[in-house]
Amino acid sequence: MSDAVPNVSWHMSGQGYEFCNCDYGCGCNFGGFPNSADGSCKALVGLSIDAGKVGDVSIAGLKCCAIIDWPKAIHEGNGKAVFVVEPDTTEAQIGALAQVFTGALGGMPWELLGPTFEVVGLQKAPIRIEGSGINSRFIAEGIAEGNGQSFKNPVTGEAHEAFVDLPTGFIWTRGACGQGSHSASADGVSVAAKDSNWILYDFDWTNRAA
Repeated sequence: MSDAVPNVSWHMSGQGYEFCNCDYGCGCNFGGFPNSADGSCKALVGLSIDAGKVGDVSIAGLKCCAIIDWPKAIHEGNGKAVFVVEPDTTEAQIGALAQVFTGALGGMPWELLGPTFEVVGLQKAPIRIEGSGINSRFIAEGIAEGNGQSFKNPVTGEAHEAFVDLPTGFIWTRGACGQGSHSASADGVSVAAKDSNWILYDFDWTNRAA
């Protein structure tokens, strides 16, 4: 972490719900570039935070999501993002999350992701998660919905499990992969895809020194 990063420690752990317009598995995870039809990355990423703190502000128990539209590969930047939090999220918690997600406090993955997009909006909406595991729905009422399912064996119709292991991954290191559909729109940012990439993962992020 650079000396320029404010001396505020943060950490959070929980589950991530990642829907994007890439083909299954997401080319960004393997070669750094989207394998979507037009080379863009249009994503709905939901977070359920089990434990976490930013400085003295607890963020444990929060759910939130980001609607992000990158015109090309993520690392090429120029993305637009809208964040959605639950109505009872306090201003202190919103401020804490904003510092983390924009990369202002350093720490992976946000010190790399934050500079690639401009935050153009903040919305409040009830957020709920339905189902469990790879068969889950992430819903921000009136704004966003991601529906995830397991792959299906084309012969028997049975669930077909698939995982991606990324030992050096900076967002997640092991993701359960399936097929998903998502649609989200707020503050001029709209993303949608059908039968595309869907990954469920556990995250444990911090800016604390190892």
